[in-house]
Amino acid sequence: MSTSSPEAVKKLLENMQTDLRSLSMECKKKFPPVKEAAESGIVKIKTIAARNTEILAALKENSSEVVQPFLMGCGTKEPKITQLCLAAIQRLMSHEVVSEAAAGNIINMLWQLMENGLEELKLLQTVLVLLTTNTVVHDEVLSKAIVLCFRLHFTKDNITNNTAAATVRQVVTVVFERMVAEDERFKGIVEQPPSVQGNTNRRSVSTLRPSAKDAYMLFQDLCQLVNADAPYWLVGMTEMTRTFVLELLESVLNDFPGVFLQHQEFSFLLKERVCPLVIKLFSPNIKFRQGSSSTASPAPVEKPYFPICMRLLRVVSVLIKHFYSLLVTECEIFLSLLVKFLDGEKPQWLRAVAVESVHRLCVQPHLLRSFCQSYDMKQHSTKVFRDIVNALGSFIQSLFIVPNAGNPAVVGALAGGSGSGAQGAAQGGPGTGGVSGNLTSQAAFEYRGTWIPLMTVSVQGSAKATYLEMLDKVEPPSIPEGYAMSVAFSALLDLVRGITTMIERELAVEEEAAAEFRETHPDQGWQPPPGVHLVWEEMVSACWCGLLAALSLLLDASTDETATENILKAELTMASLCGRLGMVTPRDAFITAICKASLPPHYALTVLSSNAANLSGKAYSIQGHSVQIISPSSESHQQVVAVGQPLTSQPQGTVMLTAKNIQCMRTLLNLAHCHGAVLGTSWQLVLATLQHLVWILGLKPGLGGALKPGRAVEGPSTVLTTAVMTDLPVIANILSRLFESSQYLDDVSLHHLINALCSLSLEAMEMAYGNNKEPSLFAVAKLLETGLVNMDRIEILWRPLTGHLLEKVCQHPNSRMREWGAEALTALIKAGLAYKHDPPLAQNQRLQLLLLNPLKELSNVLHADIRQKQLESVLQILQSQGDSLGPGWPLVLGVIGAIRNDQGESLIRTAFQCLQLVVTDFLPTMPCTCLQIVVDVAGSFGLQNQELNISLTSIGLLWNISDYFFQRGEAITQELEREEEALQKQAKEKGETLNRPFHPAPPFDCLWLCLYAKLGELCVDPRPAVRKSAGQTLFSTIAAHGTLLQQPTWHVVVWKVLFHLLDCVRTSSTTADKEKIESGGGNILIHHSRDTAEKQWAETWVLTLAGVARIFNTRRYLLQQLGDFFEAWEVLLNHIQSAALSKNNEVSLAALKSFQEILQIGTPVKDSDKAGDAFAAMGVPPVLIDPLSASGPGRPLVRSDSLVERLTRYNGAELQAPPPGEESALEDSALWWSAWNTWYRTGTDSTRPPSGPAEKFSFIPSQPFLTALIQIFPALYQHIKSNFSMEDLKKLGVILHGAVSVPISSDASPFILPSFTEAVLTSLQEAVLTSLDVLQKAICVGPENLQVMYPAIFEQLLLFVEFSCKPPQYGRMETKHVANAKYNQIQLFAPAEWVALNYVPFAERSLEVVVELYHKTACHKAVINEKVLQNIIKTLRMPLGLKYACPSESTWKLAVASLLKVLSIGLPVARQHASSGKFDTMWPELANAFEDFLFTKSTPPDNVSIQEFQKNEAVDVEVVQLISTEILPFANFIPKDFVSQIMTMLNRGSIHSQSASFTEAEIDVRMREEFSKVCFETLLQFSFSNKVSTPQEGYISRMALSVLLKRSQDVLRRYVEDERLSGRCPLPRQQVTEIIFVLKAISTLMDSLKKTQPENVDGNTWAQVIALYPTLVECITCSSSEVSSALKEALGPFKDFMQPPLIKVQNGES
Repeated sequence: MSTSSPEAVKKLLENMQTDLRSLSMECKKKFPPVKEAAESGIVKIKTIAARNTEILAALKENSSEVVQPFLMGCGTKEPKITQLCLAAIQRLMSHEVVSEAAAGNIINMLWQLMENGLEELKLLQTVLVLLTTNTVVHDEVLSKAIVLCFRLHFTKDNITNNTAAATVRQVVTVVFERMVAEDERFKGIVEQPPSVQGNTNRRSVSTLRPSAKDAYMLFQDLCQLVNADAPYWLVGMTEMTRTFVLELLESVLNDFPGVFLQHQEFSFLLKERVCPLVIKLFSPNIKFRQGSSSTASPAPVEKPYFPICMRLLRVVSVLIKHFYSLLVTECEIFLSLLVKFLDGEKPQWLRAVAVESVHRLCVQPHLLRSFCQSYDMKQHSTKVFRDIVNALGSFIQSLFIVPNAGNPAVVGALAGGSGSGAQGAAQGGPGTGGVSGNLTSQAAFEYRGTWIPLMTVSVQGSAKATYLEMLDKVEPPSIPEGYAMSVAFSALLDLVRGITTMIERELAVEEEAAAEFRETHPDQGWQPPPGVHLVWEEMVSACWCGLLAALSLLLDASTDETATENILKAELTMASLCGRLGMVTPRDAFITAICKASLPPHYALTVLSSNAANLSGKAYSIQGHSVQIISPSSESHQQVVAVGQPLTSQPQGTVMLTAKNIQCMRTLLNLAHCHGAVLGTSWQLVLATLQHLVWILGLKPGLGGALKPGRAVEGPSTVLTTAVMTDLPVIANILSRLFESSQYLDDVSLHHLINALCSLSLEAMEMAYGNNKEPSLFAVAKLLETGLVNMDRIEILWRPLTGHLLEKVCQHPNSRMREWGAEALTALIKAGLAYKHDPPLAQNQRLQLLLLNPLKELSNVLHADIRQKQLESVLQILQSQGDSLGPGWPLVLGVIGAIRNDQGESLIRTAFQCLQLVVTDFLPTMPCTCLQIVVDVAGSFGLQNQELNISLTSIGLLWNISDYFFQRGEAITQELEREEEALQKQAKEKGETLNRPFHPAPPFDCLWLCLYAKLGELCVDPRPAVRKSAGQTLFSTIAAHGTLLQQPTWHVVVWKVLFHLLDCVRTSSTTADKEKIESGGGNILIHHSRDTAEKQWAETWVLTLAGVARIFNTRRYLLQQLGDFFEAWEVLLNHIQSAALSKNNEVSLAALKSFQEILQIGTPVKDSDKAGDAFAAMGVPPVLIDPLSASGPGRPLVRSDSLVERLTRYNGAELQAPPPGEESALEDSALWWSAWNTWYRTGTDSTRPPSGPAEKFSFIPSQPFLTALIQIFPALYQHIKSNFSMEDLKKLGVILHGAVSVPISSDASPFILPSFTEAVLTSLQEAVLTSLDVLQKAICVGPENLQVMYPAIFEQLLLFVEFSCKPPQYGRMETKHVANAKYNQIQLFAPAEWVALNYVPFAERSLEVVVELYHKTACHKAVINEKVLQNIIKTLRMPLGLKYACPSESTWKLAVASLLKVLSIGLPVARQHASSGKFDTMWPELANAFEDFLFTKSTPPDNVSIQEFQKNEAVDVEVVQLISTEILPFANFIPKDFVSQIMTMLNRGSIHSQSASFTEAEIDVRMREEFSKVCFETLLQFSFSNKVSTPQEGYISRMALSVLLKRSQDVLRRYVEDERLSGRCPLPRQQVTEIIFVLKAISTLMDSLKKTQPENVDGNTWAQVIALYPTLVECITCSSSEVSSALKEALGPFKDFMQPPLIKVQNGES
């Protein structure tokens, strides 16, 4: 309810009446005047109430009267009455019904009460009510009221004093509030105030309005009072305290700054009175030096007084805060003073309040900015702002410098760890020696043994002071330890926070404006308003050194995580701000500080130390203190959370990371993450530090460059606590996010980042030189990460990025470093290719080549691991982007093909996988112009010598490529021709000629030729397997796809590819090394047929020659149409000949196979010779070995009707037949005679025996070779027989004889020769005989004139027959007979023996042929004339004569049989021509032959069985029978000498033994009884017959008989005697044999005699026979059973003599 409402008024009236009644009641007795006044007052009130509508106004008018009774009541000095009156007066006041006059009266009355010391509290209350409820009190009255309050402040009563003080404060405030209200009222009216002069009349200021005047007077007097001068206005003051006045002064200044700023009068007071006053009062503080007062100086200095000093500082704070703009110079002084108070020599409390004051400034950034503008930016002015900051810094530093002993504020805690300082008792100091075990929970700073606790002093951003508020303290308070530090710390943080927030806010506004401006004026550049930046920059440059010094120190000393966090935040915001303002040095300095704090103490890091050196040059001094930028101290009492190895080139010990280091690291990450754009060059610092931290923590890069906590790679030296272990993934994650955020950086910042990473990487590389320590891969990994997230603008960073990785990292000697360089590079390339660019890569060729180029550059790196990486990535690129490489193919293929032999297997293997992928999947997608590159690359893999399998597989790839060419032929042709046209056009424009291999050929043919040429190169590779495979492939491709070539191209194929290849192979083969190759690799055995390079080349030669021959054969028709077929044929024959004559069996044999092939002779394949086909032997794929289906020697050539039909069949390897009408060129005799000459030369050279002695002999052609050679002849002969002359036959004979004479080496003989006992011909021998057979058949059916060749053939065959007994000599070589060759123990290193073949079967076969041929031709003139029969007999004499001595028993048997046959045919012919004498010389030969055979000088072998012996004997018998039937009956046609020779022979044969005695050697010789009988019989038939032509003959026989009988008699006698003497002992074996022999001879003789006509036997003979009988009987007693049985046989025939024959009796002859 308001005081003016009717109800309130009514209430007031009632109350007043009540008060008056009460008053009258109280005063009734003692003070009647008062009573009366009261009562008249009641009446007065009632009257007023009745008369006026405006009761309150009326009351006010009459207030003097209304108040009177109460004033009188107060005058009574009765407490009760006084209290009642005062209450009533207050009620009136509160209803504002007191007039000015009344108010004056009231004040006077109150003054009296005050002077009497009555109701002091009520007085104060009344004054207050009076002054606050209305404005009626002015001027003197007002001053009186104020003085009254002041006086009550100094009573004895504490309560009163305090109440009075409060009242004074309130009253002072009221005075000024009135002035403010007055100003409000007059706000609209503009007066022109006259300028204020230095007004001497202090009492009135005419220009001011009333309330203002009061305020002015009051303020002026307050100044007077402070200065201890008499007041002008407040009259009646008795005493005053300066502290109280200062407080009042401060409150006025603080609460009513507007008054002073708007009114010049007041401003004047400030300048003229207040400031000088403050400066004057400060003087004791300024002059005071702590500790100096102890010396008795002549003029003792006034000590600083805490209450005054503190209040002064408060005033100063207010002045600076509100009136800074008015008092620029004065504030400069104040601020300088303030800075001085922070000095270490000042008392602790002074420093504490000073620092609180500074804190107050620090929370007002705009004020600070003004300082900066007003002082620091003006010339010749104190750099106030800088000094404040520096002062704070040095203040903080000074707290850590242990002060003079005796000051308990800070106690060095290092030594004892005792309680420290005032509050220290509660906490044990930090543990000794930096052990982190007993850390107290209290936040504190600790530096070099000084431990300072940290308190919470104020909320962030507000400066809540403690000591500046201690207005009740008179004595300086004791400042708790750490308080000053805590305030200074807060001040520092608030300063940073304030400045940075302010500047950043303004920057943001400016940026908005700039953005708007750009939108509205896109064509103009934005110009920021001038000057603003200057202030910001000045502020930063003024404060950064001091801030940095202080913050670094604090950061180092901080033991509290929150404090650390705050310090770091301050450093970070400063760094970022400097970055935004483009102030590089301070930015780098702050960043360096954070970096240093992240690393272990004294960690050597060049980037930082060099930077710190620049800074420490900027040391600056503050009042004699040199402020250094402090490096972190070592004895930090921090919890160690990780131990790791420093990243240095020299191995050192371990370093420790504390929790604080990790915290700093996180700040660093935060800085980089949020403020990357402003880091510029200091990226280097940040990244270098992160790199070292990452290293110490053991984070290693993983996929994509992200860091993962590594295993403790460096061994046990990396120790991480669990705290850190949980942090690590977070840190790693932040690190990754940091680089991910690089995508938001602008291009310039991005370049800074990349440059920093590159130089960091260079440093890491420097460090990694020359040792195998794990290098730091941080930079490389992060380059990769940065590249990956900035793919959308990859072009701008590609070159620096890849350039660095390529030229530096990938070439580094440290393998881990290289590996990562390559990893990064390849990952970037892969990502670049996979990224969805806009426009896509397919349309942006330049970008694609840019991305692929580094991949190619990697090929120049020599390190295998890099190439490995490169190739693996190529493989991945192919797998993922292979289809879209397009113009990038040459680059990719170049990379795949850039292999060198020094690169090791695995590399080549990887590269090869790429190639395989290309060939299998991507040939269709690449431009056809790249196909030739593919061929080259595949070829280069074939030629590499590291990995044989790859070489072989690459040849397979070439085959696949050729298939692809074939299938896509048309498309490729079209594309290549288009390309060719374009190129030619270009070349023409440039005036050059088009230059490509095989130029004139069409481009598609050139592609083929390149393929063939590549294969050709591979065919002469040093490795046999490669040659083999390449050869097969080359010939297969030519065979399979050759018809695609245009005809002229074939000319190139034949001469440039095929013959060139043959030349190379021939050269290599002939010069190849003959050294034995030791088995490779220990586990691979090399077959002896391949154990020298020469033998391996031989295989190649074989394959090549066969392939070329094959092509000549299958493509003959096509080749014949080329003009120079005959030359090519000659060249080919020449190659065949040189191969055939090469000193290698394999080659020579194969050459002949090829020879057969081009002559189109099917080789007769025997079971024993299944591999007769050269191709099969070489394993050419079966597609090539069509049987020669189209034509062969015996078949007509197939004719094909049209070219089209022929081309459709080109795929088979059949012959292309010529069209009708043309004769096959095979009929061309020139070609055949050329072939014959080749054959003849080959045959002659290969079978000519060596001339030198055997030792020097190197090569003897093999049997298969000779066989093949000879087998060619029959077919060849078919084509040349028409002109085949005797001369040619002789040549042939020489070759055949030579071929058969060639021995074989003993180590090969087991394979070629049958076992000695088998009589089988070798293939060679068979072939020789076949050749002769072919010839004789041709003669047989040929014209007469050919028959003269018969004797020559006989002669040849007979030569062969002789071999049975006398193997041919081969030069001067010693050959052993095959049976003696040491088969089984071929000694290593002993020269192989040469074994003459077992010629027996051959000779025997030849003999059969001779017999057969003779059978056919015995009557031919030439045969008769040339004495063929005689030659046959002469030849047979040898085996017949040798008989048992023949190498083979069958030989003489066959010889006999043949002889018998030939004679049965030849003897009639001979008899027929007896007269001509052409056979005269034959007879003696024949006689000798018989004699040699029947009476051989050789003895039968010991092991001949009886049956065998009997068979042999039967043969002898047959011969004798032939004599008796074919010769003796025709004795009249036969020369006499011959007959007598025969008789002599028979005579010899009929006698059992001519030897006089039986020698040991003849023990086992058995008597040829049957033979003897036949001889006997024949002899008897011819000798004892009546037809005896010469008595002499008969005489010879008789003589012989009698000698025989006589000898028998002697033997028997001697035997009987010996038997008797020997008693029981058996006789020697030989004697027994002898007697048996004799007994047998006797029985044989008896038989013969019986069969002969009795008249032919001489009687004397009978007598001798009978005379034997008694002797025989005597032998009966013998003990030997054998003798007995022989005896029985001998005695048997004597039964015929039991009665003498009649003839003897009748004739009586003796």
